[in-house]
Amino acid sequence: MKPLIPRLLRLASMASVCSSLLPMGCAKQPARVAWKGPAQQRSSDKSGRESVAVTVYNQNFAVVRETRKLGLRLGRGSGLVELSFKDVAAHIQPETVRIHSLHRRSLFNVLEQNYRYDLLTPAKLLEKHVGKRVYVYRYHDKTGVEEKKEAQVLSVEGGVTLRIDGEVTTGFQGRFAFKELPQSLLDKPTLVWLLETDQPEQRVEVTYLTQNVGWRADYVLKLGPTDERADLNGWVTLNNQSGTSYENAALRLVAGDVNRLQPPMPEASQTTSYREDVPQAPPQFKQENLFEYHLYSLQRPTSILDKETKQVSLLQADGLDVKKRLIFQGAHYYYREKHGQLATSQKLGVFLEIQNSAKNRLGIPLPKGILRVYKADTSGALQFIGEDAIDHIPRDEKLEVKLGEAFDVVGDRVQKEWLAVAKCTTESTYEVEIRNHKDIPEQVQIVEPAGLGFEVLQSSHPVVKVDSATFRFDVQVPARGKLKVSYRARVVYC
Repeated sequence: MKPLIPRLLRLASMASVCSSLLPMGCAKQPARVAWKGPAQQRSSDKSGRESVAVTVYNQNFAVVRETRKLGLRLGRGSGLVELSFKDVAAHIQPETVRIHSLHRRSLFNVLEQNYRYDLLTPAKLLEKHVGKRVYVYRYHDKTGVEEKKEAQVLSVEGGVTLRIDGEVTTGFQGRFAFKELPQSLLDKPTLVWLLETDQPEQRVEVTYLTQNVGWRADYVLKLGPTDERADLNGWVTLNNQSGTSYENAALRLVAGDVNRLQPPMPEASQTTSYREDVPQAPPQFKQENLFEYHLYSLQRPTSILDKETKQVSLLQADGLDVKKRLIFQGAHYYYREKHGQLATSQKLGVFLEIQNSAKNRLGIPLPKGILRVYKADTSGALQFIGEDAIDHIPRDEKLEVKLGEAFDVVGDRVQKEWLAVAKCTTESTYEVEIRNHKDIPEQVQIVEPAGLGFEVLQSSHPVVKVDSATFRFDVQVPARGKLKVSYRARVVYC
């Protein structure tokens, strides 16, 4: 029985290795032999790409997953290949790269992985030629032709220093020509693997994270004539500054606050203009839950070009119920000390409230973004009336945005009496006057953040308790008129 145990251990170890490399099952692995000769140079670019999928997070990074077919063309006597994998993102995170074979019988071993980003630029070209000879050309005004000289590059720090005809010179005005191109300089960032394989062809999947690909949601709300109905359009705005393009990609978006150990790169600011009404169409994105986040999958391929801002329709919902609120906002410090006139002709904040529910023709998770609101004037032309940033809004939650401050509705607040009745406890009397200069009556909320605890001892209008520290009055102010609210409150603030 003893000889059987080492054999079983070897089989179990082999099964474990195979399952970690290929979930589809155990496959033939390349033999470990002493390869003779140098590694063979091979390259792959996006022309060999079979598919690409990009999952973009709203924290300015993305997961790129692409499949390529590799023709390694192995020569005799060597199974070592130095593979240059081109057309990857310039802002790739090399430590996140994963490559694996998609063939059942075409496994390989990755011996080394390098990310080379020493790119070919005029400055780098000169830097690589320090101490070497180059040609310089300068136009001669009298002869009308270029003069060719051989020069030695002495330094490129703070400018180019050359030795020409035995003289050291700086500030050379002319062009440079180089005898050869340094092999270390690349035309684009490249992943380079040292592979050990005995298969001349491979299909591989490469996955990595890259910075500088981000998305945000932009919403356009068209408010109806009575401010009680609205049409909502949502747009996904993609911004690709990663350094490469992704043609015919499967696009997915993740909405949520994913924890990362390094801060994301700042997004470039973009402007978005309002779009005219678009005919109702089926949603282009399919939404699903992903862990504690939400995933939106575009139901068709799309190309995400480098240095491009792309917008794709996210949603359209017409006839939403909206509620406009005018708020006369107080402050907690009003109750702690003796005051007189606290506010004169204070403007009221203008808010819109939307219920994100199926009953209100929504009921889907709304990614965070910017909501811009428009309304038609008497001629029918849409005018911009405000915008606000919104956070992620789950379904069946309330969406509230502040659009600005009212022009024709203002208020005054006066403290009539104030008395300290105990430590951290006061009693005070207030009078609030709201003036409405419009031709229509307006609903107004007078919001009073009192402190840790309060009791309204007396009031001219019904009191609405918001929470343990806040109360309010809901009143209607007549057209071209005014309304006064008086009350006395006992407040505990510590």
